[in-house]
Amino acid sequence: MKRILKYLFVSLLIILVYYFNPFNLFNQENSLIFLFVVICFATIEFFIKKASTGNELYMRPIAGMQAMEEAVGRSTEMGTPVLFIPGITGLDEIDTISGLIILSHVSKMTAEYESNLHVPVCVPIVMEAAKETCKESYLKVGRSDLYNENMVHYVTEDQFAYAAGVNGIMVREKPAAIFYQGRFYAESLILAETGNSIGAIQIAGTGSISQIPFFVTACDYTLIGEEFYAASAYLSKDPKMLGSIKGQDYIKIICMLAMYVVLISPLLMASSISFIATILLSIFMFVLIFNEGAK
Repeated sequence: MKRILKYLFVSLLIILVYYFNPFNLFNQENSLIFLFVVICFATIEFFIKKASTGNELYMRPIAGMQAMEEAVGRSTEMGTPVLFIPGITGLDEIDTISGLIILSHVSKMTAEYESNLHVPVCVPIVMEAAKETCKESYLKVGRSDLYNENMVHYVTEDQFAYAAGVNGIMVREKPAAIFYQGRFYAESLILAETGNSIGAIQIAGTGSISQIPFFVTACDYTLIGEEFYAASAYLSKDPKMLGSIKGQDYIKIICMLAMYVVLISPLLMASSISFIATILLSIFMFVLIFNEGAK
């Protein structure tokens, strides 16, 4: 309760300073934007603090994440390697970074299960990052003796030559588990169809909207859009990450309410739209936070 009152007081204080500042330091025409920024910051900070103090935040189970251990276990039982494909883009893409975070989790499981890991990459700098990721994961679980630098290797930067090279690995080694985690383009269906033909469990994740239908069709599990980006929070259970995800979910609810207010605004007086929207958004945010804090 004290934490809720603190955020309520601080938020109201900031809003009062904005509206009643004696020196006209702020542009009053952007009042609604300012209010929404305060609401966003207060909401996210509230949930980060709540998670940091040991309160458990509910995260919706993601089937693709839960199936990763099953896929690695199946590959271990069959004596085949785990194939991890981190996309075809560099580290300037958020999809590649998210894919490497998932690679860290998968490599920990392969180290624990003493299963072989195969990571063919398309970009040299991604290869170095993937090597360090795998090496650190093997060290964390105390199996540095199983780490082999050749488990991560460079193929080629050409898109379809890379797809052909990875397809060759699939056909020769017949991995029982294949992970597609990163940014993909036209080669996605070629890879996924080949993996499907050898009977592997395939788990895909990408933020590329145009490629999601292909992965959904050919793979067993697909992390779609925000599920893929939230993987780091889901897997690491880091309080700051979990609090940020939870806060963003509540902000989306506030955005939906704001759209509703805009929808009905023609029925209201034009001069009162901003004021009414401000009051509704503020009340709604504090009710949500109060209910969450009472759990």
